[in-house]
Amino acid sequence: MFEPHKVAYRRPKYKTAYRVKNWAEYEKSLRNRGDITVWFSQDTVEAWTPRKNGKRGGQPVYSDIAIETSLSLRLVFQLPLRQTEGFLESLFRLMSLDLPCPDHTILSRNSRKFTLRKTWKKE
Repeated sequence: MFEPHKVAYRRPKYKTAYRVKNWAEYEKSLRNRGDITVWFSQDTVEAWTPRKNGKRGGQPVYSDIAIETSLSLRLVFQLPLRQTEGFLESLFRLMSLDLPCPDHTILSRNSRKFTLRKTWKKE
C-alpha cells in the first residue's frame, strides 16, 4: 500500500557508497590525521625555569609560561592532570630537552590563577 506521507522517512532502495579511487592519497590523508607537530621556541626554553627572586624561603621551580603551556596542552588534548604531566615528559624526551616537567599537583594548584589568553587574531 502506497502511503505518500511516509515517503520522506523511507530508506532508499539503493545506497550510493563512496568509492575510493586514489588509495595512496586516501591512506596518506588518514595518516596525516594523527600527525602532531609541537615546537618550543628558544625564548620559551630559556624562560621555562624562573630566575631566583632573592627572597627567603622556597624558590619557584616553574615559571608562569611553563604552567600556562602545560595547562594549554591539557585543554587542547583534553587530558587529565597526570596524563598532561606524562605527555610533557614524553615531548621533552622526544625533543631532547632537559627541562623539568610541572607536577600534576602544581598544575592543579596553579590552574585557578591562570586564564588562557587569546594570542591569535581574527581576520
